[in-house]
Amino acid sequence: MVLYVLILKLISNDMESRMAKKAKRRRTKRVAWTRAQVAELRRYSKDKLRVKKISRLMKRTVGSLRQKARALGIGLGHQR
Repeated sequence: MVLYVLILKLISNDMESRMAKKAKRRRTKRVAWTRAQVAELRRYSKDKLRVKKISRLMKRTVGSLRQKARALGIGLGHQR
């Protein structure tokens, strides 16, 4: 019986710590685009590099690259 109570306490403590970790979500810090980065994106688009590769090179998400390309009116990915 005592062993059962100890196991239940361990499980509940573990769940509490997991929930506490889950609650601490990091907010995404938005970084403004510089002229050099826009020029770099245009160059990569012209060279027909894959979006995933551009993402790694520029250290930006695929979604942010697609949004910026759309705002600039340049093709990116399968739309080229």
